[in-house]
Amino acid sequence: MVGAKKEDFEVIKPFLECMGKNIVHTGDVGHGLAAKICNNMLLGISMIGVAETMNLGLNLGLDKKVLAGILNTSSGRCWSSEVYNPVPGVVEGIPPSKNYEGGFQSGLMAKDLSLAQNASVETQSATPFGSMAYNFYKQMSNQGFFKKDFGFVYEYLRTKKD
Repeated sequence: MVGAKKEDFEVIKPFLECMGKNIVHTGDVGHGLAAKICNNMLLGISMIGVAETMNLGLNLGLDKKVLAGILNTSSGRCWSSEVYNPVPGVVEGIPPSKNYEGGFQSGLMAKDLSLAQNASVETQSATPFGSMAYNFYKQMSNQGFFKKDFGFVYEYLRTKKD
């Protein structure tokens, strides 16, 4: 996600390709950051949705891998359910299966969601779920889970009682 003048983008693109495969020119300067903010807002929202769904399903007695398999072959499928499921043991080798160590810190997700909220206010764009996700990750971070991977939202929900 790169914001730059088209001619400048073409000059720097070969260097960027050394760092990654998916290089997208998003438009003018600042549009790369705008795309990143939007993508991470959706990621934060979807991770909470997957965590809530898995928590409910397990509390209803479903097996975590059976439920994940159903979600990932049905309309609920998303990156957070299939590739980075927040329930330990559903996907091996990722931070949720390593005590939520490493990965993308919850505090950094809260920071990115705050950027999205600032942008939504600035552009007068309604983002009620983005706001809820921001408040959720901010609360988690403030309670000492800043450095835990953002998938820790599952454990955080699992231990909360309404």
